[in-house]
Amino acid sequence: MKQHTFKPAMSVLAFLLTTVGTMHAAQTPNFIFINIDDLGYADIGPFGSTLNRTPSLDRMAEEGRRLTSFYAAPVCSPSRASLMTGCYPKRSLSIPHVLFPGNDVGLAPEEITVAELLKRQGYATACIGKWHLGDQPEFLPRRQGFDYYFGLPYSNDMGPAEDGVKSNLGAPIPKRRGKGRGQPPLPLLRNETVLQRVLAHDQTTLVTRYTEEAVKFIKEHKNERFFLYLPHSAVHFPIYPGKAFQGKSKNGIYGDWVEEVDWSVGQVLDTVRELGLSKNTLVIFTSDNGGTKRGVNAPLRGFKGSMWEGGMREPTIAWWPGKIPAGTETDAITGMMDILPTFVKLAGGKLPTGRKLDGADIWPILAGQPGAKSPHDVFYYYRGLKLQAVRSGPWKLHIVKKELYNLETDIGETTNVASTNPAVVERLLALVARMKDDLGLDGIGPGCRPLGKVPNARPIISHDGIFRSDL
Repeated sequence: MKQHTFKPAMSVLAFLLTTVGTMHAAQTPNFIFINIDDLGYADIGPFGSTLNRTPSLDRMAEEGRRLTSFYAAPVCSPSRASLMTGCYPKRSLSIPHVLFPGNDVGLAPEEITVAELLKRQGYATACIGKWHLGDQPEFLPRRQGFDYYFGLPYSNDMGPAEDGVKSNLGAPIPKRRGKGRGQPPLPLLRNETVLQRVLAHDQTTLVTRYTEEAVKFIKEHKNERFFLYLPHSAVHFPIYPGKAFQGKSKNGIYGDWVEEVDWSVGQVLDTVRELGLSKNTLVIFTSDNGGTKRGVNAPLRGFKGSMWEGGMREPTIAWWPGKIPAGTETDAITGMMDILPTFVKLAGGKLPTGRKLDGADIWPILAGQPGAKSPHDVFYYYRGLKLQAVRSGPWKLHIVKKELYNLETDIGETTNVASTNPAVVERLLALVARMKDDLGLDGIGPGCRPLGKVPNARPIISHDGIFRSDL
């Protein structure tokens, strides 16, 4: 009798647990994060482009919310470290510039990434595109929380010139240099398998191949929760638009590639719509750093690599029909470091303990909740290891020259108003001093966590063209 009554009780308990789990899953969204490389602030229609046609992004903005003060980093690797870890780049990847092929350092395996935290909540995870957080086996995406990886481990220009990675589409490809080995060949990976050495023609297929892989992943995981990180190699130099887009824009091959990226976004969003996932999928589109001089950053001043707004403020759109108010915008300070805490909270997870995060949950801002404010009273502009500017509210101070700009009235940083606002300058300098004992003003501060480091580092493809098999 005991046994007879015990079994149904367990069945009921299992049923209740399964039901609660299903209800919880139904309330947590899928996440898609689309990250373009070197896209200018005004290279897309929603942010003012008149050169490039971007109908998919136009629609995304009409159905979503523009984030007009969303910050990344001035260059690639630091920006991606911030996204993955929810920190200022210097805290989790304290390097002076970017990572290169065969470097013995990368994002430490001990770092806890957004992918790892979402996996704990039962999410399927994929990274499709450019990684750039270390190319040694210990640093690759599947060691950092991703179930699946397809793409390039670093920038599409990091290879030998004779492979076409230092020349734009249509430009002469130099012959092999007689002296010096240069950079090793550029590898395309699927998980830890080297698929091929990337040559000039292969560059023209990257957007299509990434898009096809992304659409396949979404379809395969439509009945479960998923996190898709889609960091395109476009529109980073060298510029290689796909064959179907070559010569189609009014803006040369650069415009062609921007328009191909827009097509890719359309393919991803259309797949989400067709599968009936729109009401339960949060999609964010942005760029990893400011645009280069090939692009347009207006009305911002400066370009990639600089501390001007054009170096770090990104054209960003958040989309989740029914949850994010359509056709709206916010100028609240947000950034890459806010993605981890926001996604994890929406997924019902917990933030890691025992480590400092600089980002915060910005869902109230994305959702357009009344009175929602930026969690960042202060924002620090680091280039590599050096703090070069600080922002508080509308005020931005360039530290070395003590130039002060009011971004609310002068977004282009054209008029230095330090002389007429000495109290503001002093207040911002005091905020700068607060960072001395944390991340430091230059060099490695006490708040910087150790880099990942491995012995005997070597490239994925040797200079002699031999594929590495121990990834």
